[in-house]
Amino acid sequence: MAKKYGFVIDLDRCTGCQTYNVACKMENGLDMVSGIRVETVGGPQRDTPAGKYPNLSMYYLPIPCMHCSDPPCLPSCPTEAIYQRQDGIVLIDNEKCNGCLECLDACPYNALLYNSAKDKAWKCTLCFHRVDQRLEPFCVLCCEMEAIFFGDISDPSNQVSQLADQRKA
Repeated sequence: MAKKYGFVIDLDRCTGCQTYNVACKMENGLDMVSGIRVETVGGPQRDTPAGKYPNLSMYYLPIPCMHCSDPPCLPSCPTEAIYQRQDGIVLIDNEKCNGCLECLDACPYNALLYNSAKDKAWKCTLCFHRVDQRLEPFCVLCCEMEAIFFGDISDPSNQVSQLADQRKA
């Protein structure tokens, strides 16, 4: 069976520390927002806890590109700049991207970004250049809380696949 790479993010461990953001910017030479957007989920203002003291709750919801099996961003691109590798990683060819932003509208997760400095769309690449060297994406390596797991989600013996099954992801 072909590999299909993906993330599992443990929301119980994620503290919203933004380390992934710094790691992504460093690894990809970005001067803009990184490839993982994080929403704070809590009370009505979203960045405040929900509930009444002492029973308060709040968590962080990282939203990377899902590298969908059937990515809706792919057919939305009029220049065919978006493509999917055999291992499931979805990428954007910057040479073909014309900055039309059709892909941003097509993504149900709002995981694609606009790089205004380059007038191009950008998204999480799963650090494919590292994956090709059998290394983890840089955000996984740098996550202080060890909340981000990466691996072959099509392999039932892989930790990521097992975590996804345990949590019914």
